[in-house]
Amino acid sequence: MQAELIDIRNHMAQYPPFDEMDEALLDKVVGGIEVVYFKAGTQILGVGDQNNWLYYVRTGAVEIYRRSGELYNRIGEGEMFGQFGLLMNKRVRFPAKALEDTLLYKIPGETFQFLWESDDNFADFVEIEDRSRLRSALSRREKSNELMTAKVTRLISRPPVSAPSTVRLQEAARIMTDNGVSALLLMDEEGERPLLRGIITDRDLRTRALTEALPSETPISDIMSKDLITIPSSMFIFETMLTMLHNNVHHLPVMDRDDVRGVIALSDIVKYESQSSLYLVSNIYHQQNLKGLKKVSLDVRDSFVRMVNEDANSHMIGSAMAGIGRSFTQRLLELGEEHLGPPPVPYCFMALGSMARDEQLVVTDQDNAMILDDCFVPEEHDGYFLALAKYVSDGLAQCGYTYCTGDIMATNQKWRQPLRVWKDYFADWIDNPKAQALLNSNIFFDLDGIHGETGFAEQLKTLVANKASNSPRFLAMLARNALNRTPPIGFFRTFVLEEDGKHQKTFNLKRRGTAPLSDLIRVHALACGSRAQNSFERLKAIGNTKLLLDDDLGNLRDALEFISIVRIRHQALAIEAGREPDNNVRPEDLSPFERSHLKDAFQVVSNAQKFLRFRYNTQATRNV
Repeated sequence: MQAELIDIRNHMAQYPPFDEMDEALLDKVVGGIEVVYFKAGTQILGVGDQNNWLYYVRTGAVEIYRRSGELYNRIGEGEMFGQFGLLMNKRVRFPAKALEDTLLYKIPGETFQFLWESDDNFADFVEIEDRSRLRSALSRREKSNELMTAKVTRLISRPPVSAPSTVRLQEAARIMTDNGVSALLLMDEEGERPLLRGIITDRDLRTRALTEALPSETPISDIMSKDLITIPSSMFIFETMLTMLHNNVHHLPVMDRDDVRGVIALSDIVKYESQSSLYLVSNIYHQQNLKGLKKVSLDVRDSFVRMVNEDANSHMIGSAMAGIGRSFTQRLLELGEEHLGPPPVPYCFMALGSMARDEQLVVTDQDNAMILDDCFVPEEHDGYFLALAKYVSDGLAQCGYTYCTGDIMATNQKWRQPLRVWKDYFADWIDNPKAQALLNSNIFFDLDGIHGETGFAEQLKTLVANKASNSPRFLAMLARNALNRTPPIGFFRTFVLEEDGKHQKTFNLKRRGTAPLSDLIRVHALACGSRAQNSFERLKAIGNTKLLLDDDLGNLRDALEFISIVRIRHQALAIEAGREPDNNVRPEDLSPFERSHLKDAFQVVSNAQKFLRFRYNTQATRNV
């Protein structure tokens, strides 16, 4: 070995993980090294750059930054950087700059991958960093995304502007103009301390006052919004964004208990939210016909890909995509009512499945139903609701939400029924559970009212929460069905792949990954009497009842997040490559990092299913 290479080898052998590496393997590493020099202040790696090297610091110092520009770490002699990008998709996640004049050894990405796959000590060192394997894989994503870690109070730039709720229309408009605000808080000042009673926005003034030509002396209380959606000052920016998406509101008062801390507007979020999902939702509601909606729907996949590339987590992406899907549905219902006339009786349009759980992605179909008022008379009224359901279903199909192959849609008369019939459905499913019937109706236990008399859907949620937790036979049957889909992991921690057909040598990340997880989480949540629909929210509810240990809950949360993110990235990469996205993944298309942690996550699912079988005594339902 040349003297220069011996010097490199001797230096690296002093520092972990090379100090415990086999000598022959270390010789292989040293033989492929390139030496580079950077002057102080020089950019070494830029965020998003393609990178095929692992960097080892021989002399000098390097600063590592988060995507936001915040200093993340400072490293020196004998330390490494660049591994996280190599573990993911060979894109730089954490930019690096030389703090001092710095000499680096560049280890080729091919060598890095060989070490990762052949040397467990090396793999553990670059991955674990004193944390659990799966938790470590997720925590870095969260820290690199400011939306996930910054509190909403960061967006408050001024004290709230308010007025007594007794002011007149003209005075309210003058106050807003003088203060340069788009929203005015209306306060009740009769008590010991002012209390928030309502809000008026620029949009309200246009749609409720000017278009109606209301007199300037009209009491502002006549047109202000009273049933306010507010957020606590402890909320994160991404949670605030999801609240706006879910409720289609553009202003949110931020509260410290009963005191108003400030008002967050859509424009405040957009400064931090580069994925444009809020703009997309706003654009949906401005469309005047189906042609306009179809045009806007072309932007959905771009929005999805931007969120993925910004390292948003699965909860944020799933909620944003579900919010977009809800918005298309709601706007189609509004257009349908304009076309057909007002509904003859009150109704509620329900979203089911992934949209109701806020876990929707770009590969999705439409699952929905209608709850009609109990005064509904089929002969007189059903023609209208069938036409409305068909208008919405056909419109969703043209906007990229395919028809449900199982016909779980409001166009199916069985799923377009009065409230009393829906209550009978759920009572029968819970009180007289049958395996096949529950298998077909499983999706109805994820429901959300998204238009019309949404209180109808809330009544069904209450009924389910009250009855399900008191029906061990129902829970056992539901648990048994949840065991039908198993994770694709073999006895020796090898992936179990499809053996034939169109998707040969792949595994399905939805059917064999996220679906089994959401199924078993649903069972536990119903056993706890929870009304939550989202899987992460259900895990919180389960934790409050102590049905599962904290460690088990954490493992389920991490497994769901990691499998979801791999599935999301798989779909985003397909879109970027011009392919149709799907859920079927070939192991060789995954990075070593993803393959390793998917096995960990699938093992969590397998262990959780074993507990589910034991906890709900599923064997007792075998002969039912």
